[in-house]
Amino acid sequence: MEVAKLKTLITDILEDAKAEDIIDIDLRGKSSIADQMIVASGTSRTHVAAISDRLRKGVRKGGYGRPRIEGLPHCDWVLVDCGDVIVHVFRPEVRSFYNLEKLWSVDSPQEHLAV
Repeated sequence: MEVAKLKTLITDILEDAKAEDIIDIDLRGKSSIADQMIVASGTSRTHVAAISDRLRKGVRKGGYGRPRIEGLPHCDWVLVDCGDVIVHVFRPEVRSFYNLEKLWSVDSPQEHLAV
């Protein structure tokens, strides 16, 4: 499945970029915007920007087209739209404020990805 391969690529990029608290949210049946959402944190604005840049380059290099990015240059919350997978990269305090995991009802420990 193409979505699974894209999700794996994105997760690998996030782990290589030292993103923290990576969480996968299955959107199938919940939303038509994408099949998967991945939420991750960077330790600073610079780290969030670097993670987003690595995602942009890695997804394109992987043959999945050019992702659309919102949130630069502020880098408090950057959204990387990779089509069927949407990635949100936050600074920790911004992530806790918006709490997307609660909004999308992520409670299951198996939905947390190991870092």
